Amino acid sequence: MTTPLVDTHPSGHVAPPEPAGPETVAAPRRARLRLPGWLREPLLHFVVLGGVLFGVDHFVAGKADDPHTIVVGADVDREARETFKAARAREPNTEELEALHRVWLDNEVLYREGLAVQVDQGDPAIRERVIFKALSVIDSNVRLPPADDKVLRAWFDGHRDKYDEPARYDFEEAALSGDGSEASVREFVDALNSGLPGDAKAGLRVFKGRPHGSLVESYGAELTRTLEGARPNTWQALRTRDAWRAMRLDATIPAKPAVFEALRGVVLHDWIDATAAEQRTAAVRALANKYKVTYEAPTEGGIE
Repeated sequence: MTTPLVDTHPSGHVAPPEPAGPETVAAPRRARLRLPGWLREPLLHFVVLGGVLFGVDHFVAGKADDPHTIVVGADVDREARETFKAARAREPNTEELEALHRVWLDNEVLYREGLAVQVDQGDPAIRERVIFKALSVIDSNVRLPPADDKVLRAWFDGHRDKYDEPARYDFEEAALSGDGSEASVREFVDALNSGLPGDAKAGLRVFKGRPHGSLVESYGAELTRTLEGARPNTWQALRTRDAWRAMRLDATIPAKPAVFEALRGVVLHDWIDATAAEQRTAAVRALANKYKVTYEAPTEGGIE
């Protein structure tokens, strides 16, 4: 068997071998910009995210004849798909595409409201700055409710996935470079469990401290459950998303619940960020009610 490649990234969010088709996005813990995360969060990073996704203001050129109508055009749809595909190496699904459209629409509302109150003075044709100034006006009206321990504990209990230390797993994975059929992999597993030398053509990867959520994202829930319940130090033939592999669970590190008292300051900071973002989002969505929003037909090859 070839020399093992040890995967010991400190965060544990490491990808499986290339054939397994992993999808990883490096991000700070609190930002949680992995798509499943930000689709659930109320936080809209209007200027940064909007600027990155749709910073070119030609999307609205020629569509502003009626100041009370916003057209989410085919060019917006196309740019959203291209941006998502560049980041995730796949096409967005319907929910993800709708979320990207929503971000663009929120920014367009802010842009038009900024123009309406003339915050563009001195910043002609600079879309991101107009959006930022309009958002600053909204931020000045944000008023947070009082935050005592009862409020913070409720927030903490409702978002424990942000604070609890997940179960982690040490495991190994071997993939035959030649015949990767189920029969060949099972034969290989039997040889490994019998103490016989492994096939020299098999590539071995060693994973340390891989968190539960990362396993599910990379391999799927069914395989993760099988690996979790496996007898340690025993090779098994398991099917990943696109191939059969020999896998062995080495050790399990149990989940560790977070303690509110130890994280109160962090929880307070997160609560302030999220509550302010919810108020900001609600204010922008209320402004959007002033406009008629229409959608052009999806670009060719898009999601039906």
